[in-house]
Amino acid sequence: METPIHSLPALFKQLGLPADQAGIERFVRTHSPLAPTCKLADAPFWSPAQASFLREEILEDADWAEVVDQLNLMLRG
Repeated sequence: METPIHSLPALFKQLGLPADQAGIERFVRTHSPLAPTCKLADAPFWSPAQASFLREEILEDADWAEVVDQLNLMLRG
């Protein structure tokens, strides 16, 4: 398996969120579980800019897509 180009902490930095382990865990704990019918980018806790970034990365299967998928799975658990 190939190592993702970007890390989860890098994604959190990109989104303007606390990127340390405790900050990531707190974010996931606060916003989980995400409803099964809700797409990650449509979750109500994102700013318009954050939602747009997440949506574009998944749609374009861009460099960030793998780590965005990882965050999506974390929020579903």
